[in-house]
Amino acid sequence: MKSYEAIIIGTGFGGSINACRLSKKWPGKVLVLERGKEYPKGSFPRSPEGMSKNFWNIPEEGHIPRSSKFKRAGRQTGLFDIRNYPKIDVVLSAGLGGGSLIYANVFLEPPDHIFDHRWPETIKKKHLKPYYKIVKDILGSRPIPDTAEDRRKVVRTELYENFAKHESRVSKRADINVFFGNDFKKPTPIGVQEKNRFGAIQTSCTYCAECDVGCNTHSKNTLDLNYLFVARNSNKAEIKTEHLATKIVPLNSKGEEDPSKSGEHGYRVHYLNLQDGKTSESFADTKRIVVSAGTLGSTELLLKCKTKFKTLTKISDKLGTQFSGNGDFLSFAAKGKKPADPNYGPVITQYTDYNLFSGFDSKKAFLLEDASYPVFASYFVSGALPIVFKLKYIFHFIGELFKSIISGKIFGRVGFLLSEALKGDLSYTSAVLLCMGIDTSDGKMYLDKKGNLQIQWPQKENLTLYNTIMDVNKRFAKFTDAKTRFPMPTYSWPVRNNVTVHPLGGCVLGTSANAGVCSSDPKTFGKVFGYEGLYVADGSLLPTAVGANPSMTISALSEMVAEGITGKKPNASLR
Repeated sequence: MKSYEAIIIGTGFGGSINACRLSKKWPGKVLVLERGKEYPKGSFPRSPEGMSKNFWNIPEEGHIPRSSKFKRAGRQTGLFDIRNYPKIDVVLSAGLGGGSLIYANVFLEPPDHIFDHRWPETIKKKHLKPYYKIVKDILGSRPIPDTAEDRRKVVRTELYENFAKHESRVSKRADINVFFGNDFKKPTPIGVQEKNRFGAIQTSCTYCAECDVGCNTHSKNTLDLNYLFVARNSNKAEIKTEHLATKIVPLNSKGEEDPSKSGEHGYRVHYLNLQDGKTSESFADTKRIVVSAGTLGSTELLLKCKTKFKTLTKISDKLGTQFSGNGDFLSFAAKGKKPADPNYGPVITQYTDYNLFSGFDSKKAFLLEDASYPVFASYFVSGALPIVFKLKYIFHFIGELFKSIISGKIFGRVGFLLSEALKGDLSYTSAVLLCMGIDTSDGKMYLDKKGNLQIQWPQKENLTLYNTIMDVNKRFAKFTDAKTRFPMPTYSWPVRNNVTVHPLGGCVLGTSANAGVCSSDPKTFGKVFGYEGLYVADGSLLPTAVGANPSMTISALSEMVAEGITGKKPNASLR
């Protein structure tokens, strides 16, 4: 059996960065385990049948009933993993590249004052600055090209900017990890392909608004096109997709499993091979492990090892604490009089500051970002439009068709009739308001009696934030003369659940086991207290919400983890 210098569990921002950096130090001796699939260009599903299989349902994990229709439908290793808990739902990604496959591309530094007393002194903003610069360079962060070309005009960007002026707020174009060509000053024409500087082929953004369902043109700078691309092709990292890590056990000096040890002799990682619809168990030995399965995945794996399997019992009792949804809140303003065109352009293009960067108010601080959704979804939205809104278009269509029959022109060109029938598209005049802010960051993740992960979310303590966001939604609806406005349906009575796509915390950084789960000392950064060679690198490290999109901060912290392990300062070339 092959033994590795390092095993990386997960390929989100933390896993991909560490896979690249560690495999450079130990070429051919790093194993990467990813539970989801690999998605080559054009492989993300779009049809209803394809989307029906695009969810994560693995009975062996225990999150769905074993005897339910989900089991009969078969095992699914799709892109979207949607978890439901009391008061909060979580949307996760499963695939090579982790959350980068479905995130909204925004790379944004939080303001200095976010790094409060809950953040150890070694990870204040000034310490993260050099790493922010590096990850921004590698992931190609930049605003949408500001040219006079009609095809690069994004209607909703201007709508949100005008609303910001109306509100006396500051709107800025967001830096996004989207490929517009290698030359920032001279964008490559829309739809033209070229190699990025790491050797992966990408397409200059087609403005299709499909960022959040997987980019089929590889126009998103997802992690499989940079960090992971170099790890696999240059550093010979071994990457296994559809392999789910299930247990970590320390080894003794004889190479035997021994839970009493603390990692000084290495570890054994047990995993399930989920490929081809079959499930087989296997394991691999390693000197060190980087757990990067995401906030829920990493916390759940370590909780099971601590309390269920009792293989890592020395982990701090802080494990699972300081959970945050990063203040995520989604709402809508529908059927307005001002065009929004949410089906065109990268999914987010700007952000408007509401007491996060300036005039900081810890209970009301958030960002308002524009959001889009794919064109194919707009047909569904239009189909779901109440019949009362459609009547005038239906009557007009029938009237014009009747006139054609009376005049004897039953045949001929009917494009003008179809044009009339499609006018009044609900999507075109509707807006999606994506907000994220500063919640209390004191939720808790734990295992229930069946050994499944649960989340205790203090929704009531965060109502001031959510109500403030809904007030802005109300004013936005008035600004656009929208006929209706509403929050994400799950937030409506009687469910009243928040939805987060940015779960954070659970394995937080601290100065000791009494203050956190992982070390904030630069020399042992990210190392799990009580164990040697066991690290965490993902959103679970963050002690609090950051208000801004957290991927940039997760990336910076993950570079620090890799630096502590390898002893090498990171660079932007990845070579």
